[in-house]
Amino acid sequence: MSTDSILVINCGSSSLKFAVINPTTEEEKINGIAERLDSSEAVLRWKVNGEKGSQALGLAAHEAALEALMGLLREEGLVEGISAIGHRVVHGGEKFSKSCLVTDEVLQAIEDGTKLAPLHSPANLAGIRAAQKIFPGLPNVVVFDTAFHQTMPAEAYLYPIPYSLYKEHGVRRYGFHGTSYRYVGQAAADMLGLDINDSNLVVAHLGNGASACAIKNGKSIDTTMGLTPLEGLVMGTRSGDVDPNLFNFLNKTLGYTLEEATDLLNKKSGLLGLSEMDSDCRVIEDAAAQGNERAQLTLDVFCHVLAEKVAGFAAAMGKIDALVFTGGIGENSSVIRKNVIERLSIFGFKVDNKLNDETFRGKSDVITEEGSTVAMVVTTNEELMISRDTQALIA
Repeated sequence: MSTDSILVINCGSSSLKFAVINPTTEEEKINGIAERLDSSEAVLRWKVNGEKGSQALGLAAHEAALEALMGLLREEGLVEGISAIGHRVVHGGEKFSKSCLVTDEVLQAIEDGTKLAPLHSPANLAGIRAAQKIFPGLPNVVVFDTAFHQTMPAEAYLYPIPYSLYKEHGVRRYGFHGTSYRYVGQAAADMLGLDINDSNLVVAHLGNGASACAIKNGKSIDTTMGLTPLEGLVMGTRSGDVDPNLFNFLNKTLGYTLEEATDLLNKKSGLLGLSEMDSDCRVIEDAAAQGNERAQLTLDVFCHVLAEKVAGFAAAMGKIDALVFTGGIGENSSVIRKNVIERLSIFGFKVDNKLNDETFRGKSDVITEEGSTVAMVVTTNEELMISRDTQALIA
């Protein structure tokens, strides 16, 4: 049996998640995260054989974090077995509709698309280039968050603005969280005994970044995030949908610059902006449970927007076989799930309070009553999806 493993690297703007996965058994040999990169508090944390460890990295950027990771993998005897490296890349634009091996041309195309994801693409590129330097000769594979949504019809991805902006500059809805949706959609169909090619699923990936996707017959036909990850649902610090003319109002009435207005909607809005407490849903839920009215209002806005989007997707698909919750909030917040499901009673959803309350921390299960339209929780695994694509491409 091959001892080869896939190293999965998921670079964020100031973090680097990783895992070493056996592609045959799909077992994780090690996983972890390097976080707070580019600050004096950069730290590498990992879990191997059930044991946790950490290492201060000083003022480390992505390459230094990868070098520290290389040292850790060498200590654990995992370096020699690595046969390829899989990378998550947030934005592939229209050029990439599936995962691919890294070439100079692929790197240039990601570089050319940086304007579409200025926060994420430079970090993704840094991770790939550092991996090429530290693991010379090994194949690298890129898995795009946007690729899954390239099956959306034009009616779903086009904005009602001058067509030339799309044709000449690629201004359209791209969608994100695609790697998660691919994994969760198939896992949900398997759990329900559905043929993925004859199914109608709505998946809500809820975390600090949140989006929802209509998956018909295994393909994305609509999603809530757009040209950038700012559009759509209420998020931790992102506003989601607002009147586009808000930018003009903030500028003309309050003197905001374009950069200040963009910063407001990306980093100071959402759960944080509405609650004026925290971007963490758990903190707001605790406050609401203690009778804080603003906290409860914040949760209600979050759930109202999501329920509206789900209802819209039902119209696009014709029916809903299941509503699937995933992501940090989706997998763990029975409060949010119950609130959303109750708003969708017109579609035949009836929450089972006991099942809903018992489903969290990695448990996947149906959370609705027998005879109800199905709502369920599926734990996502983007790293495993990246590992599968990497193995398929190098094989």
